[in-house]
Amino acid sequence: MFRVISFSLAAGLALAACTSTEPVPPPVADPATARTISSGELVGYTDAETGAHAWRSVPFAAPPVGDLRWRAPRPAADWEGAREALDPAPWCPQLTNALDGDDVEPGQLAGQEDCLYLNVYAPSMDADTAAEADLPVMMWIHGGSNTWGRADQYNGGVLADRHDVIVVVVQYRLGPMGWFAHESLRESAETADDASANFGTLDQIAALEWIRSNIDAFGGDADNVTIFGESAGGHNVAALLASPRAAGLFHRAVVQSGSFASWPLDDAEVTADESARSIAERVTGDAMADAETLRAMDINALYAAYDTEEDFNLPRIIEDGVVLPDDAMIDAFENTATFNTVPVMTGTNRDETKLFNLMDERLIKQAWGQFPKPRDPALYEGLSKYQSLMWRVRAVDEPANAMTEAGHADVYAYRFDWDEAGKVFVSDFSTLLGAGHAIEIPFVFGRFQFLGDADRYVFTKKNAPERTELSDAMMSYWANFAKTGAPGRGVDGDLPEWSAWTGAPSEPTLMVFDSTSDGGVRMEAGVENDETVAASLAADPTLAEDGRRCIVHQATEHWWPAEGLNAPQEC
Repeated sequence: MFRVISFSLAAGLALAACTSTEPVPPPVADPATARTISSGELVGYTDAETGAHAWRSVPFAAPPVGDLRWRAPRPAADWEGAREALDPAPWCPQLTNALDGDDVEPGQLAGQEDCLYLNVYAPSMDADTAAEADLPVMMWIHGGSNTWGRADQYNGGVLADRHDVIVVVVQYRLGPMGWFAHESLRESAETADDASANFGTLDQIAALEWIRSNIDAFGGDADNVTIFGESAGGHNVAALLASPRAAGLFHRAVVQSGSFASWPLDDAEVTADESARSIAERVTGDAMADAETLRAMDINALYAAYDTEEDFNLPRIIEDGVVLPDDAMIDAFENTATFNTVPVMTGTNRDETKLFNLMDERLIKQAWGQFPKPRDPALYEGLSKYQSLMWRVRAVDEPANAMTEAGHADVYAYRFDWDEAGKVFVSDFSTLLGAGHAIEIPFVFGRFQFLGDADRYVFTKKNAPERTELSDAMMSYWANFAKTGAPGRGVDGDLPEWSAWTGAPSEPTLMVFDSTSDGGVRMEAGVENDETVAASLAADPTLAEDGRRCIVHQATEHWWPAEGLNAPQEC
């Protein structure tokens, strides 16, 4: 992964985390949190920061180990006595990076295959009250390129306590353990789902099935479940929207800075350098090794067979024809019969790729060896602008248009614009990060413990009043969407009306989230597509000199290939 300057601002920043680096006292079992679910009794704790009730490391499926590696998840085993749900769950196997802390060496394989656990956050209430509460449920799917991340990076206590919702944070198999297509595995299938290549997606479906069976004990309504996720988590939300296997298990969906892309089965299995056959041959010497041999592969050898600088950044949603469609996933949204037609919110951040460009030494220099600043400010802004616009096209305008043109009216779109981060000497994070990838997460969760040591530079006392106001508005919209299926005017009805997407360029159907001093929360008109982005790039006066326009075009195509993004004439 990446490592950035001296403020622990890592690329992992983009991938997750509403957690603090400061040590907190270990939780203590609270008898008021005693609950009985299908597997047995649970006892959680009261979150010291929010007063919410919490249960961590709750098993929702059997450990996917031994013969269950690369199979659909099986039900969790029952237990006897009261299980204390206090400690973080073990990580799913993943490579460490700089966000894992200074005491963890990046690039090391960590975690264990027994990792299918979830966390639950609920308003404080006793078991009898919970049984009758019927509160909306919000299941968060973490990001991390589907190769990194875990449930304990996210604390749903503020959102749960303030808006009377149940927040469930789920773990799922990552990397090659979660997405792996091999003929021998299909031939050994014991169930229809075993023939899938999307095991991480199946884990998320199993978590939804666990919610259906158990969430009433925590105060939740199994008939009102919202799935939401950011980055790879948003990609997974899109996959669940497209999966017939997930039908009826959720009732609203939020895609935050996600993707609607998918990987052809033949590429995943055969033709790509990182295909399952290639990996099998590298580890076992036999591209067509049988299922028993594959399941017996040493996990260290398996991970070592990948070029992790490249392979782990590829899309992991596979067109397997079992859990996902057998053609491009985006095509499913062109017909209401081929996707789960629940209300959908989808959005991006205005400066998505600034987070990644900040890691690029070709674009960034460090004053005095530690304070980053752009080498060429105009190029830095241009690259970030057009790459981020293409992200928006693929994650917002294209899927929103596809759904509405198919007759699905309950689609809502947004753009997150907050860019008031602080400044340290010559490092102006309002410019370097702007409204970068993942910066909206702390606003949605209501907790500005996000960047570790860098929090005090990005989330300052000066910007606290307006960012808190914006966070309150975003939580209110997200909660109202979970409650009613429409963000509307927020829970209290005192916010601007969030209108549904129409795709009409002249109609204000894009919600913009920004601080009051920069225009506030508001609806805007305008749509984007390959042609509008190309035209804007071709006419941008800030890129007229030193070949900047051609550099931006090439980098934008490389970042997010766009068939219609024609090169400017001078290129």
